Amino acid sequence: MTAKYATTCGVCSSRIQPGEEIARSGQTWAHTACAAESPQQPAAAPGAAKTTKTAAKPARAARAPRPDMPAAEGALQVWTDGACSGNPGPGGWAWATEDGRQGSGAEAATTNQRMEIRAALEAVRALEGPLVVVSDSTYVVNCFRDEWWKGWMARGWLTSGKKPVVSRDLWEPLITLVNERGDVSFRWVKGHSGDKMNDLVDALAVEQSLSVAT
Repeated sequence: MTAKYATTCGVCSSRIQPGEEIARSGQTWAHTACAAESPQQPAAAPGAAKTTKTAAKPARAARAPRPDMPAAEGALQVWTDGACSGNPGPGGWAWATEDGRQGSGAEAATTNQRMEIRAALEAVRALEGPLVVVSDSTYVVNCFRDEWWKGWMARGWLTSGKKPVVSRDLWEPLITLVNERGDVSFRWVKGHSGDKMNDLVDALAVEQSLSVAT
């Protein structure tokens, strides 16, 4: 189904624009591509008793933080981000390091997910040596942390839902390059949470998207 209103993807944490294809992922809505790869809630066992409305709900256990991917010793951190207005619409991507190196670009008709992937791809292309790619897109981070790419390739670039992987033209070179190098890991950061480098690349990506907006 398609989104009627703008919201946030429950998997990749990026914006869902009105008109985008969405699907349920657990208790939240997500991009169809994200929902296809996100672990689902386990189904109840056959014959399991149903909880009545009057039964007290058990306390929900605190979810343990997801472990970060192992990083190579002395790895350089690079922050990446993508921005887009509309679907498709004008978009921008950016990467930056704490020592002042930066890269950014724009596309006139794209999506936020494509810009997130493009930002990571351009950073890995531009920077040599061990890297930690810091992104606020769980779609990008989980592809490598949870090794979604292995399933995609084993199925001939199909998702677990047997649909073509969206943005394969960006995913394939990024996955190939990361695997060839063997010194790149990914770490998630919450967007708009006060991380100065995440705020910087967000501003750069938005600036680029505005440069091609009509």
